[in-house]
Order: sequence, then structure tokens, then C-alpha cells
Amino acid sequence: MNRTLLLAVGCGLLVGGGSFWLVSDPFVSVGTAAVYVGAAYFYLAADRSLLGTQLRFDDRMDRLGYGIGLFGLSISPLAIATHYAGDAATLPIVIVFVGVIAFLLFAGAAADTDAR
Repeated sequence: MNRTLLLAVGCGLLVGGGSFWLVSDPFVSVGTAAVYVGAAYFYLAADRSLLGTQLRFDDRMDRLGYGIGLFGLSISPLAIATHYAGDAATLPIVIVFVGVIAFLLFAGAAADTDAR
């Protein structure tokens, strides 16, 4: 089996296990683990850094749209967590959203790398 995939599964199981320890819900834990398996796989396979990823926009309106989108991404996990689950589930929901964002960034970076 591919070593990258094994490491990604290990990362996903680690985060999923931590999520289960926080909320004791297997459905949330499996979803969290799956997101992090995908993010870790693309991180390891494409050898890209999350902090090294920069998006540059030349148009002022594009930059404004990007900023508004980042603001929405940063507050939406907290808004959803406090509205639907109360304060107890805020951390697991934030962890899932961070994983989703990382997965999308790494998958896009891997696709760009493959296209070149």
C-alpha cells in the first residue's frame, strides 16, 4: 500500500479519535477523520505547505471579495456551533471546518501541481 496513504489514514484516525474523545459521537468523529485523511493525503502527496499557500489578486474588487470570503470562513464555524449545539460542541465544529478548508486548499494545490 502507498506509504502516503497510510500516513494520511494515521493522521485522520488521530484527529478522529480526538474528536470522539471530545464529543463521543461516532458520526462526527468519522466525518472529521475522513476530512483529515483527505487533507493529510494531499499535503503529503503534493508536498505543499498550508502556510506557504498564497493567493494573489490584482483586482481590488477580487481582493475585497476574497477578504469577505475569509471573514465568512472564519466566523461561520463559531456561528453554526453556537446556534445549533451550544458552547460544548464549538471546538469539534471548528476542527472540522479547519480540516475542510485545509482539504480544499491542498486538493487545489495538488491539482495545480499535477496540471503542470
